[in-house]
Amino acid sequence: MTIGSSVLLIAIGAILRYAVTATTSGISIQTVGLILMLAGILGLALSLLYMFVWRPRRVSAEPGIERRSRYEPPDTY
Repeated sequence: MTIGSSVLLIAIGAILRYAVTATTSGISIQTVGLILMLAGILGLALSLLYMFVWRPRRVSAEPGIERRSRYEPPDTY
């Protein structure tokens, strides 16, 4: 699930939960909205975790040259 689809689920769920006042027999629209919001929040958290923690590290094309983080100070010899 991407960040965009997670935000979309959260928005649709919030609309169903807080803006729709219609009632139906057999299903609660507010409960469906809450479930959609929770699924969107979970998907957003997993997307962000994958993007910042679990993504594969890039490897340099040239052997022997390692990529440094921009926050890592340069080596002094």
